[in-house]
Amino acid sequence: MSMSCVLTKVCSGFEQRFAEFAFEPGFAAAVDQHVAEIRARLGASSSGLEPPAPDRAALVDYALGFTDGLAETGWREPVAYDYAVCRLTALTWLVRRHHFVGPRSG
Repeated sequence: MSMSCVLTKVCSGFEQRFAEFAFEPGFAAAVDQHVAEIRARLGASSSGLEPPAPDRAALVDYALGFTDGLAETGWREPVAYDYAVCRLTALTWLVRRHHFVGPRSG
């Protein structure tokens, strides 16, 4: 599976969750924390106002490992949000913020 395919698949599943930020401030805050944790894990955090983009290949590897782990446990996306939804939404936010894949079509 190509880098773009992995990231596109995650985005297509969780990009619609961005709309929930407007009426679920707890979810928005949780996703923000997950973004910070992913950045730190991938070495893309900084003390500046605008953190650098994470390494794209490292983000793909992380996304693959995370989604493989979910598949192994039989995880299913809940209507509400859980740790995995927050993490996948944070991955999607990073992908979109740094233009790692093209815009969604359709």
